[in-house]
Parts: sequence; C-alpha cells; structure tokens
Amino acid sequence: MTVSTGKDDPALPGVPVAKRLSVSRIGQLTWMAVLAFLLAAPFVGVYPIFLMNALCFAIFACAFNLLLGYTGLLSFGHAAFMGSGAYATGWLVRSAGWSPEMGVLAGTLAAGAIGLVVGLIAIRRQGIYFAMITLAMAQMIYFICLQAPFTGGEDGLQGVPRGVLFGVLPLADDLAMYFVVLAVFVAVFLGIVRIVHSPYGQVLKAIRENEPRAISLGYDVDRYKLLAFVLSTSLSGLAGSLKTLVLGFATLSDVHWSLSGEVVLMSLLGGMGTFAGPAVGAATIIGLQNYLADRVGSWVTVIIGATFVFCVLLFRRGIVGELLAWLRRNRAA
Repeated sequence: MTVSTGKDDPALPGVPVAKRLSVSRIGQLTWMAVLAFLLAAPFVGVYPIFLMNALCFAIFACAFNLLLGYTGLLSFGHAAFMGSGAYATGWLVRSAGWSPEMGVLAGTLAAGAIGLVVGLIAIRRQGIYFAMITLAMAQMIYFICLQAPFTGGEDGLQGVPRGVLFGVLPLADDLAMYFVVLAVFVAVFLGIVRIVHSPYGQVLKAIRENEPRAISLGYDVDRYKLLAFVLSTSLSGLAGSLKTLVLGFATLSDVHWSLSGEVVLMSLLGGMGTFAGPAVGAATIIGLQNYLADRVGSWVTVIIGATFVFCVLLFRRGIVGELLAWLRRNRAA
C-alpha cells in the first residue's frame, strides 16, 4: 500500500509524490515485461522476420515522434530519409562490398546529411508550409531513386547480403540478426528518452507549446528545430538501413509518400508525445498488415483506416496516451 507524504508532485498537480512514484514503478515493471517478451518471442514461435520488420518501423516511428510529438513539426516526407538510408546501405553492402556495420553507419549519415539540406530549406517555415516543403523535397528524392542507375529503378536493389558483423557475428542467421536489431531498438529508445529529458529536450517542448515565448526567452529556435530535424532524419535512415539488411532489398516503396502517411498514422494511433506510443502504433499497423494481407487482400488498407478512425473517436490521445491518462486519474482518485 502506498503511503501519501502529503506533498504534491509539481509534474502532476494534486498527485502526491508517493503515488507518482508508484505510477513510475508500474511503468518500469511494464517495460521490463515488454523487454522480457521481446527476448523470448523468437523462442515461442513468433516469426523473427516479422519481429525485425516491426522493430525497424518502431525505430522509424520513434524518430518521427521526436520531431512531431516533442518539437511540434509535422513532416510529410519522412519516408525519403528512411528510403535514403535503405538505398545507401543496400548499394554499399551489395555493390561496394562494405561490412554491415559500416553500411548501416553510412546509411544513417547519408539520411542525416539529406535531412540537414532539407531542414535548412524548410525549417524557417511553420505549419502546413513546413509540411508541404518536406513533401516536395521527398518527391524529388523519390524521382531520383526512380531514375538513378545505381538504385535499380522500379526493381530496386535486390539480393543485399547481411554479411558478418564486426567480422565476428554472421548475420545470415535470423536469430542473430534479430538480437542485433533488438539491441539497436533499445539503444535508440533509451537515447530518445535521454534527449527528451535533457535541457535540450525541455527547450524542444517549450518550442512546441509556445514558440514566440521561447524566442522571447532568447533561444535560437531555428537552430534547435534544425538539430531535432537532423536527429530525426538520421534515426529514420538507421531504421531503413536495418530494414534493408533484414529483408535483403530496398525498393521504391521505402521512399514513397504513402510511407510518410503511415508513420504519421503510427504516431497518432499509439500516442503522439509519448515514448511507447509510436512503437505500439508501429507494431499494431505492421501486425495488421501482415495478418490481413493474405486474408482480405487490398481491403487491408480499408480495415486499417477504420481502425484508425475507431481509435481516434475513442482514444483521442492514442492507445498509450489514454492508458497513461487513465492510470494517472486512477492513482489520483
């Protein structure tokens, strides 16, 4: 039983500190249970390729949420950065003979460099103007991937080998590859948590809530937003690089505008502005796509759309956002 100290937590007005700690402990236990499930999943019959694909999209959604949920910038062209990382890694590993770790690093840096160029152009705009500029730049990257000879055109890059990680760990084994992807996901997730809880992350949230006030306090908001944009695009490229190694190919669907819409859906469905929400949204969307694809065919998009509408009507904060709000209300009652 939790004993109240009589002191309120400033983060949750009206909720005693002891009860806030109890909520935090529930969250820690939940994350431990999720991690235990992910460690055991390949051994209890869950298909490793599906798990790795879901984790790659979870990294992508978490990266996008860093930009939308914590900075307040809506990008309609984020698929371009995931696809850029995928193509860069695929070509370097398959055609240039690079090792997988160097290929992933190069794909991440390539996506970050493209994000820097796009960010310098778009970051001074706000709202729908920022979204449209990112969409336009993403379409340019899509047509480059379609026309450039080294990308394979409509066929994409096929037969990308996984190679041997650091010259020691062969990634051809699905189990070994899965634990590498899981380790990267955990590292990215903890890194985003650390960024958001840092002084830099507090400034990002201040910009999201009231940008004119942040400017009046002396912050160079364009510089802060540009760094957030580059971080988000780099992590998106990391997700695309890992996905290419997992599946062995990179195609135009990785840079198509529809994927940019899917990542927005993942963030909103799971809970924008929460740490776990984008990962939950990504797992839900990828799970529905894989489960329904062979059963209902093209109707899968209709079902996913109906699921999104249903969740928006009943869970305005997203799945995780509503669960957190309910838990806080229950603890405060």
